[in-house]
Amino acid sequence: MTVLTPALLDRIRSRAARYDRENIFFTEDLQELRAVGYLKPRSLRELSDDQRLLAAYAPATALGINMHLVWIGVAWALHERGDTSLDWLLADAEAGEVFAFGLSEPGNDLVMWDSLTTAETVEGGYTFTGTKVSTSLSPAWTQLGTFGKHIAEDGTETLVHGFIERSAPGWRSLDDWDTLGMRATQSHTTVLDGAFVPSNRVARVLPVGPNTDPFIFAVFANFLPLIASVYAGLADRALELGVEALQKRSSAITGDAYSEHPDLRWRMADAALALDAIEPQLHSVVDDVDGLVDHGSGWFRKLTGLKHRTTETARHVVDEVMRSAGGGAFRSSSELARLQRDVLAGIYHPSNPESVHRTVAGDLFGD
Repeated sequence: MTVLTPALLDRIRSRAARYDRENIFFTEDLQELRAVGYLKPRSLRELSDDQRLLAAYAPATALGINMHLVWIGVAWALHERGDTSLDWLLADAEAGEVFAFGLSEPGNDLVMWDSLTTAETVEGGYTFTGTKVSTSLSPAWTQLGTFGKHIAEDGTETLVHGFIERSAPGWRSLDDWDTLGMRATQSHTTVLDGAFVPSNRVARVLPVGPNTDPFIFAVFANFLPLIASVYAGLADRALELGVEALQKRSSAITGDAYSEHPDLRWRMADAALALDAIEPQLHSVVDDVDGLVDHGSGWFRKLTGLKHRTTETARHVVDEVMRSAGGGAFRSSSELARLQRDVLAGIYHPSNPESVHRTVAGDLFGD
């Protein structure tokens, strides 16, 4: 059962416009969500359903929280498959720790298959030096998941994945998040300059390049569906606002409500049809992750395809609503205008459309 009560959701929605307008972090939202146990571990289906609901009230808050929940989902997925290497993360999350993603790097289109960050062996662990972008939850995380490339003396290259504690020296936030949308996430650039990760917080040491390690699968299997869940929730709210707008407006010529206008009704119906098609795909994927279904190499087609279809559909829904809701939606103070800016962020999350199509083509042709 979700902890997202109507009263809590209404309070969260009431703050969203201010967070966006003032370009500030969702501090109060995080405090309340943390207090009711929203950041604690649970199944991917539960996380997905909760995130879709939360995003309908505050997309940026949901997107920021996503990065914590992805790590929870990774540890959960590994545990369910008999891998207890990240059980400490589940325990820390139960105790109130806040996890964030420090994986994305400027100019690194190989995503998780290589890194521009260096990882060096030191006594008791590794130090990391490099630049990470789009670090959501920058003002609040207590542990930052990151990775970097280690080059051994014999030239062997490996990718070291680990978690930096906020109290550790050697990192700083640039406080540079000033974007078109999703502003409350405060996803600042993080500069690592010898940031220390102890050996007991190293999650994996993997070869450079694509691999089938369960840790990598778990990252994709949680990141992509949860991103999809946020944008599905954003689209839910946009459609709701579109219907409300047409019901409130009427024609000066005929006096009829715009909700009776056949062309506008068609637009709303078209948006609803597109949105309806997302739910079975989303549920199928997250239920298969929870159900330990083995799709083999076909998993990446399913996961990247879900993220791509959902973010593109959300953009379509918002566009149809903006075309129908009237000029008031174009005002910067309107919720629809904020949703239009927020939904654009979907094209920047991995996997991008080009990568998705390469993945699907590879699956089709057995590459």
